[in-house]
Amino acid sequence: MYEWMKALHIIFMVTWFAGLFYLPRLFVYHAMPENKASFELFKIMERRLYIMMTLGAVLTAIFGTLVFLINSNYYLSSFWFPAKLVLVSTLIAYHIWCRQLVIAFREEKNQHSHRWYRYFNEAPSLLLIGIVILVVVKINI
Repeated sequence: MYEWMKALHIIFMVTWFAGLFYLPRLFVYHAMPENKASFELFKIMERRLYIMMTLGAVLTAIFGTLVFLINSNYYLSSFWFPAKLVLVSTLIAYHIWCRQLVIAFREEKNQHSHRWYRYFNEAPSLLLIGIVILVVVKINI
């Protein structure tokens, strides 16, 4: 059962990250004034993508929690697991921030340039690198 829960956790994590990588890219294009003719389409795409990536996030959390509960003693006795939880918490905050940006675009109250969104778009990549290294290498102090 543990392997199935872990596999589903990884599958939904990939789904979640696909949205985390693509939504900020949509923000880049949506923030460019020369794309004004497509703004209504971007609003629809952003809303639908946010719903799908939220579903991926929730299922990632459910299956991750089940993986933890099956083998909690192992996870609680390691350094890398709490460090992973810190990075995942940061990722959840980023996810919520994306929701605020979807709403800002929907209400035509975006405050950021397309350049700002290009930098914003890099955060999930950095978090993914940290999370994968912690989980695979199992760095312990």
